[in-house]
Amino acid sequence: MGRRHRRRTGPALAADRLRQPHHRPGFRFIRLDVTDEATVALAAEHIGRESGRLDVLVNNAGISRPWDLPSETAVEDVQDTFDTNVFGYIRVTNATLPLLRRSDAGRIVNISSVIGSLTAAAENHDPTGAFPDGQFPVILSHSMSKAAVNSLTVMYANELRAEGILVNAVSPNWVPTDANGHSGILTPEQGARMPVRMATLPDGGPTGTFTCSDATGDGLTLPW
Repeated sequence: MGRRHRRRTGPALAADRLRQPHHRPGFRFIRLDVTDEATVALAAEHIGRESGRLDVLVNNAGISRPWDLPSETAVEDVQDTFDTNVFGYIRVTNATLPLLRRSDAGRIVNISSVIGSLTAAAENHDPTGAFPDGQFPVILSHSMSKAAVNSLTVMYANELRAEGILVNAVSPNWVPTDANGHSGILTPEQGARMPVRMATLPDGGPTGTFTCSDATGDGLTLPW
């Protein structure tokens, strides 16, 4: 019998692929749970011990509960969503901020969504073209959490502006993921353009903004 190998999936598999010779070396996978303060602290400690600083933080963890009407949404679903999508961002940002402050060009990218736009929701119009009928989707827990992400983005941007740490909210637009049944209007590569751009801003670049990837590569500025 041949030797059995444990199948690697998810983030660990992604890290393995990024370590292949045709990609840039140096990728490492660190396991953490954004809802668990202890694992977040351990991850920050590990990064500090290995690298001494953190140049870019991308807060990307997120869950989406059932797309129920507001009047049919369970409070527990909203609580669970906020624990990951909002409180998780705060936990990780606060834990890694000392490392970002050691960088010459600290950048924070908070992954948001057009459904976090109060303007788009009030107008019942999707400015990104992600939804075929142009109507704004009703997803109470997810929409509320992304609106909160936009708010915390502005708060951190204002606090860290004088230190040169740039903080921006970015929507990758509608790209195929497990959460949406692998449907979407952009490829993952297209969706990554604006997050990457905001993660690599030069000194004096924008901070406290809300943008979205698009098919042209130019990106869109989204209304709050």
